[in-house]
Amino acid sequence: MTQQTVARRTGRRTQQERSSATTQQLLASARKLFARDGYASTSLDAICEASEVTKGAFYHHFKNKEQLFRAVYEREQQDLSSAIAQKYSHYNDPWEALFQGIREFLVGSMEPSTQRITLIDAPGALGWEAMREIRADCRRMMSYGLSQALGKDRYHRHEIESLASMIYGAQVEAAMAMAHADDTDELLESTLSQFRLLFESVQRMPSTLKP
Repeated sequence: MTQQTVARRTGRRTQQERSSATTQQLLASARKLFARDGYASTSLDAICEASEVTKGAFYHHFKNKEQLFRAVYEREQQDLSSAIAQKYSHYNDPWEALFQGIREFLVGSMEPSTQRITLIDAPGALGWEAMREIRADCRRMMSYGLSQALGKDRYHRHEIESLASMIYGAQVEAAMAMAHADDTDELLESTLSQFRLLFESVQRMPSTLKP
C-alpha cells in the first residue's frame, strides 16, 4: 500500500502534499510582500512570518530570497502568457489576434502588483539574462502569431523570427515605459495606435519566397 493510499484512507496529507502546500504558501505570501514593499525592502523574516513557517522550512524549499523571487516572477509570466493565449484564441483574423495579444500583455503588465514585480524589481533582482530565459514562452508566442499572420510560405523563417524579436522587444520596452509614466492610460492608447500603424506597414512587406 502506497503512502498516498494510506494518507487518503486516514485523511492525513503526505509529505509531498505538505511540502507542496508550504511552497504555495511561501509563494503567495512572498508575492503579496514583494508587490507591496518591493524586493529590496522585503526580508526573509517577514516572508516566513507571513507564511507561518520557520527559516529552516524556508531553506528546505528555496535557496535564498532571490530564488523565491524568481519563482514568483515565473508564475507572473505564466499567468500573463495564459491570459495572452486566451485572448489570442478569441479572434479569427491573425493580425487582430496578434494585436489583441499585445494589448493583453500591456494591460496585464499595468496591474500594480504585476508591474512592481515584473518591470520595476525584476531587472535588478534577476538581471536581463534570467528574465529573457523566463520570458521564452511569451517570445515564442509572438513568433507563432507573426508566422500565422504573415504566412510561412511567404517569408524565410529567420525573417519572421527576427521581426518577432523586434516587435516583442518593442512591447516589453513599451510596458517598461508605462511603468514609469505619469499618465499610463494615455500612453497605452498612444502605444497601441503605433502598433496598429506598425502592423499595417508589416502587412505591406513584399514576399521574399518565390511562389
